[in-house]
Amino acid sequence: MLSIAGLVKRFGNRTVLDQLALDVAGGEYVAIVGESGSGKSTLLNLIAGLERPDAGSVVVDGSDLAAMEDDQRTLTRRARLGFVFQSFHILPHLTIQQNVELPLVLLAVAREQRSARSSELLTAVGLGDRADSMPRELSGGEMQRVAVARALVHRPALILADEPTGNLDPDTAQTVLNLLA
Repeated sequence: MLSIAGLVKRFGNRTVLDQLALDVAGGEYVAIVGESGSGKSTLLNLIAGLERPDAGSVVVDGSDLAAMEDDQRTLTRRARLGFVFQSFHILPHLTIQQNVELPLVLLAVAREQRSARSSELLTAVGLGDRADSMPRELSGGEMQRVAVARALVHRPALILADEPTGNLDPDTAQTVLNLLA
């Protein structure tokens, strides 16, 4: 599913990641922990193909993101990766359902399928009755659940989640973790 080998990333004279290796099988959870500034976000950005490594490979679902051109990485991200950002990145001018559907819109999925899949996930995260709400009407925990639903809507091969349950109560957090499994 994910295979990282010889990963190196430098910022100026500072080496943030040095010969990192990591293999993650399908269905596995991996938590990256460390002090602030230790390279966790850099690693996530490299796995997502948002940044290029100075050396090494990042193979996601059989494709080496580090070897791809920008447009190829974008298409791979769109089709194979799901993201749960710590700051949600919910678009304020779209309804909750439209936000969840966005990855499917970018993949040119038919409207009926988008609607059915996004409704299914909004219900799964306990927000089925809030589909027409605007982001400003939701709490932080509800926004986090929208972000999780959006990350899952296109059935990605790999989900990158930055503290996906940080704003949730224990029961809701367990529901979200079960969905991410």
